[in-house]
Amino acid sequence: MSIHSVNRSHTHLAWDNSIPPVIRIQSGETVSFSCLDASNGQITKDSTSAAITSLVFSQLDQVNGPVYVQGASPGDTLQVDVITVETADWGWTGLIPGFGLLSDEFPEPALKIWKLEKEGGYAWFDEERGIKIPLRPFAGEMGVAPGTNGAFSTIPPYRTGGNLDTRQLSAGATLFLPVEVEGALFSIGDGHAAQGDGEVCGTAIETPMEVTVRLTVRKDRPYTKTPHFKTFRPNITNDDHYCTTGVDSDIREATRSAVRNMIEYMSVEYQMERVDAYMLCSVAGDLRMHEVVDMPNYVIGMMLPQSLLRGPSGRSR
Repeated sequence: MSIHSVNRSHTHLAWDNSIPPVIRIQSGETVSFSCLDASNGQITKDSTSAAITSLVFSQLDQVNGPVYVQGASPGDTLQVDVITVETADWGWTGLIPGFGLLSDEFPEPALKIWKLEKEGGYAWFDEERGIKIPLRPFAGEMGVAPGTNGAFSTIPPYRTGGNLDTRQLSAGATLFLPVEVEGALFSIGDGHAAQGDGEVCGTAIETPMEVTVRLTVRKDRPYTKTPHFKTFRPNITNDDHYCTTGVDSDIREATRSAVRNMIEYMSVEYQMERVDAYMLCSVAGDLRMHEVVDMPNYVIGMMLPQSLLRGPSGRSR
């Protein structure tokens, strides 16, 4: 079976069905992509927070492709089997002014550069405290071209995929996307080494990546109207978790409150700087919808593994 490749120069910055494909493949064939990080190379392992201030936003979140899959027609489903995801040996997490769930409370730019211990499968968040983040790399962006004509930003997600930022789409997962144009026109990008559910500060551990997927046309899934996926959810650590909640009649405000309360908890109990706590929530904390039926209020939780909650001397509670 043929294996095709898409390199770092084969990128685009909008979902647009008029963009010509860089390659054409048969259904069931495999494609390897070489992708820069979401900053499109504007941030490097030597960058400081000044790089956040100078980011050219029109160049962010590029995707590699598009790939034309023979036989894909509107109404079909494109099955995307994620075979391998390989990160670089470094990554970054940033606070970008005006972006993120609590952007109004964190107006200053900040940048954390990570060294990724790929053989060990972790990255140190704070070595003195003994806090390390397990690596589970995935592509934040996977999608196909929309049927509607025009250019659509790569920043939001759509019913045809895009910036899904779903950490369960790691190697071994299968994503199903609704096809709206001939050939599907699949693209991928936005490498993440680790992320919590919600990516609350706006960035994960962003990293360049090499990713390989198998693209297969499915004619038997007329119910695929939005992205569906299947994945394996291992519980490696069986770790205890600590959860803060937000309760509000507005689901977004409940979510903001849950994250804000976790930041305050870590600041008080573990003397963690608020910026660091916000980043930790983004790369390792998971948002959960605990209650959505007892109106008028929703209950949203922010959960963190207890093993990541450590004070300056490395002590836990």
